[in-house]
Amino acid sequence: MPETSPSAAERGRPPAYFEGRLVGWLASLAVFGLALFLRLWHLGRPHEFAFDETYYAKDAWSMLHFGYARNYVEDADKHILAGHTTGQWTSGPEMVVHPDVGKWLIALGEKAFGMDPFGWRVASAVTGALMVLVMVRLARRVTGSTMLGVVAGLLLCFDGMQLVLSRLALLDIFLAFFILLGVHCIVADRQWMRLRVMTQGRQRILFRPWLLAAGVSFGLACGTKWTAIYPLAAFGVVVWLWSAGARRAAGTRLAFLKSVVLDGLPAFVHLVGVALVVYVASWGGWLAHAHAYEENLSATQYHRYVSWDGTCTGGTKSELKDVKYDDSRVWSTAGEKDASGLGEITQSLHSLWLYHQDVYRFHTTFLNCSTHTYASDPGGWILLSRPVSASVTNDIKPGTDGCDAAAGSHCIREVLILGNPVVWWGGALALIASVVLWVARRDWRHGIAVVGVAATWLPWELNDKRPIFSFYASAFAPFLVLSIVLVMGHLLGPDRGPSTRRTTGTVVAGTFVVLTIAAAAWFWPVWTGDLLTIREWQARMWFSRWI
Repeated sequence: MPETSPSAAERGRPPAYFEGRLVGWLASLAVFGLALFLRLWHLGRPHEFAFDETYYAKDAWSMLHFGYARNYVEDADKHILAGHTTGQWTSGPEMVVHPDVGKWLIALGEKAFGMDPFGWRVASAVTGALMVLVMVRLARRVTGSTMLGVVAGLLLCFDGMQLVLSRLALLDIFLAFFILLGVHCIVADRQWMRLRVMTQGRQRILFRPWLLAAGVSFGLACGTKWTAIYPLAAFGVVVWLWSAGARRAAGTRLAFLKSVVLDGLPAFVHLVGVALVVYVASWGGWLAHAHAYEENLSATQYHRYVSWDGTCTGGTKSELKDVKYDDSRVWSTAGEKDASGLGEITQSLHSLWLYHQDVYRFHTTFLNCSTHTYASDPGGWILLSRPVSASVTNDIKPGTDGCDAAAGSHCIREVLILGNPVVWWGGALALIASVVLWVARRDWRHGIAVVGVAATWLPWELNDKRPIFSFYASAFAPFLVLSIVLVMGHLLGPDRGPSTRRTTGTVVAGTFVVLTIAAAAWFWPVWTGDLLTIREWQARMWFSRWI
């Protein structure tokens, strides 16, 4: 599967080129349609705030109506589920600990369909389906095969972790989508860049449209969760290495040194510079109401507790005795007179920076003394060691809610954020092969998978003292899928290779896809909250750590 560029590979054969593009897009849209259908099916179930939806759905509604996230009254969840959305918010801002992009997207769904479970989940469903579409296009781009692109889309479509997160109003599906979209744009930029350097002999390329699009995507990813900074940095280095490699292949002397200036600096502006602008712009609602945060939150955040150094003492922060306060740590902007014009913008940006410091301390210090039933070590995520139960209704008696369990037994409904074991365990093996093929054969495509997994997984080991959850691994699920289809491509071999090899490869790849779909059918009830007898549910809990 040699690298191909459609505009170059199909030169002189326009009909075949356009036919290939048409088939590729029709196949991609077919997989997208399937993914969208599965994610919209009974999306309003369960009729509750599942897991952290209680934060993000309400924040989104508040942002939609007030421009920023406000605190809400006691029992707001119950009133909202009963259809009462007025009078559920206070006048003061809420201390939110994640940026706003994902919540603004959730707000779009609430604007279109109302403040109910379907309304606050529909943006996730559409984004999850679009993520499958991007997966097809990325795999097709790096393999040159529509078939392998479709396989990649189906594997992601039928992955339980991606499916469940597409059916909940959490932030992780938006994060994973924007990271994948950014990487796809970077790969497209590689082909665009190499065509101009190696074929056209161009030296100075100051504007790179695909890289600009990648910067926007990574800015939106960082504006959803800060963890997108790691893949942004990692793939930024990859972009420079690819650019330098293109110049070296074109015969440029001192290619890597020259590429630092010719490619590195423009790429930094396209990626990091654009991402920073997009990120700051995503806080527009916060900046427009900075005064509310300065008045209500500048003197009440975690950094004021001097004795709170991140060492757990057996009690919560509020239970600590003899707490000392350091008034010098209060936001300096809190005591400043409101400015106007450019001064007001500067003041608001300063307040936003101080707010970021508070959020950073929350994630890296304050949460270190917290615990959670479903917290897990990131080292086991790729093996699905500890899934997360987002919603469960237990002990449903026979004869109620459709339960047909035998007398003395009961039924259960659960939404379990659990990946498809075939995809994840197969992906773990494929990733090992990708490392070998990337290093031994210098196959750049496997580098995408390896870097993607490493940049979205390994950083969690740096902050594993706080409760973290296995569904954070959804950010590297697409790169596991990419590794799988790349290995499948190696098993299949070239189009005109030995028929025995292609037959064997087809059987292996086809069997893997069939097993993936079969596993998805088996786990579908615990991914979507279907009613099961306790025996049926237990048959799907393969390990005690899944309970």
